[in-house]
Amino acid sequence: MLTGHLSEKAFLGTAALLFTGSAAATIALCGAMAGMGGMPIAGGWMLSGAWMPMCGQSWPGAAAGFLTMWSVMMAAMMLPVLTPTLWRARQALEWAGEVRPGRLIAATGAGYFAVWIALGLAVFPLGAALAALVTQEPALARLVPVLSGLVVMLAGASQFTAWKTRRLACCREMPAHAVAVSTGTAFRQGLRLGLHCTSCCAGQTAALLVLGVMDLRAMVLVAAAIALERLSPHGERAARAVGAVAMGAGVLMVAQALA
Repeated sequence: MLTGHLSEKAFLGTAALLFTGSAAATIALCGAMAGMGGMPIAGGWMLSGAWMPMCGQSWPGAAAGFLTMWSVMMAAMMLPVLTPTLWRARQALEWAGEVRPGRLIAATGAGYFAVWIALGLAVFPLGAALAALVTQEPALARLVPVLSGLVVMLAGASQFTAWKTRRLACCREMPAHAVAVSTGTAFRQGLRLGLHCTSCCAGQTAALLVLGVMDLRAMVLVAAAIALERLSPHGERAARAVGAVAMGAGVLMVAQALA
């Protein structure tokens, strides 16, 4: 009993340190980016410097900077909901007689965040291409605030779908049979968990991208919405409540853009 209690304290302490470090790094990076400012765009909005190379910076350098920011941001946002899942997996490993469950849990976590990093690799070129397009096409740039509101509305509407309910159920529970027997198996389980999670969070991620990927307020709101639907006793109800709020916010954004 005492050994289990100490193990839980060490696990939660490590998770807390990782969260604190990633949150501090996210705040620092967002502050640095805010200090550089953005580019004024037709339609009265600012294009974030996250999508463009800074003065004297190459495109590979810009991509590396974005990926660094994305990785620490996703660590800070997703660790609170991932930690209970990893703890359940660790307990399952201990019950199965695994004497070194920590290395397998670390491999699972690595696989999980590898999926989020891969998503960041896919997002950056798309965002950069859109950023280049709106700087060249003022008519499209003026539509962006309206389109952003529509994206938030659609993200909210997706919370009411059966697809969302299935994805959320997969994310809220670690399958009972998912007990890794090797580091490779644990990493692959992390990949599957990451794929479930990124698909479940597709709406929230889209909303974050249009609200401002470097906006701390948007990050906190999206992270809170994800945590609410994952950790509350009634996840499906929470998801629908989040969806209703997002739809209302999207309507407000569209109304403000058209005013």
